Amino acid sequence: MKKLLIIIFSLVFLAPVFSKERIKFATVAPEGSTWMNVMKDFSKEVSEKTNGNVEFKIYGGMVQGDEKDVLRKIRINQLQSGGFTGVGLGEILPEVRILESPFMFKNKEEIDYIYEKFHQRFFDGFEKQGYILLGWAEVGYVYVYTNSMVRNTEEFRGVKMWMWEGDPLAEATFKAFNINPIPLSLADVLTSLQTGLIDRVYTSPLACITLQWFTKIKYFVDVPLTNSIGAVLVSAKSFKKLSDSEQQIMLELGKKYFRKLTELSRIDNKKSTEEILKYGIQRIIVEDKSVLKDYEEIGRKAQQDLIGKLYDQELLSQIQNALVEFRAGKGK
Repeated sequence: MKKLLIIIFSLVFLAPVFSKERIKFATVAPEGSTWMNVMKDFSKEVSEKTNGNVEFKIYGGMVQGDEKDVLRKIRINQLQSGGFTGVGLGEILPEVRILESPFMFKNKEEIDYIYEKFHQRFFDGFEKQGYILLGWAEVGYVYVYTNSMVRNTEEFRGVKMWMWEGDPLAEATFKAFNINPIPLSLADVLTSLQTGLIDRVYTSPLACITLQWFTKIKYFVDVPLTNSIGAVLVSAKSFKKLSDSEQQIMLELGKKYFRKLTELSRIDNKKSTEEILKYGIQRIIVEDKSVLKDYEEIGRKAQQDLIGKLYDQELLSQIQNALVEFRAGKGK
């Protein structure tokens, strides 16, 4: 009888220690995309390394809604994790949008350097807001796609430019261009291009193809407007249910797989640009140094305009100084 009681006690009170943690993850990325494939590989190894105690249920293709819908569902625990672009990340931690400042970076090496140097700051920032940053997964360089020729900043004006609805960074950027954009949700862009409500959009080459926008435009300006960030987050509440070793596995594999995703995204974007050109869309190459200087000035105006709205002057100065130091060191 005594042994039976011990067994019952163990089953009732110790079983929760070995219970599985199921993490529901959502992204706007479609099934079959590089994003989804890497996420599934990450999920599989997490499950293997934790002996099946941590499992992901993955929802792709916006079946759980857009990024704001996913965040809302995480807050009420219908979901526990998500893959986000800068727009979604900025809803949680506005200052992270500084990484998408227009015309800030000159190459991928600078981007990687700043991500690494300021990673802990943003990790801590997300954690304070109730999220754990599992890894960066950039969307890539963002270009302007247009139905009319754009050779300088003047020709950006007086057009029907789309802006992602509710995006303060895009708003500040187009304000610096002296453009009054038309705010729309992501889901409304293709129809609006078809009807002529808008005639210019901005996105990465891969997204331009995935979203089918490339079928409705004629040109793209071959000067990156910005580098769009992305990241995978998990709710801190869900993460802290895991053991210390399971948490460490999640962080280590997150760094491994989402770095891989960034590298694959860069390859995908390069291939997508080639496909866009094959489709017949014309590349607008900007070689005039005065025009490039105008773009840099627009970037500076937008960055200054967002001080106190998304980030503070101290953070902007730290990143600007880090870039100056990096460029000087690389030059040597």
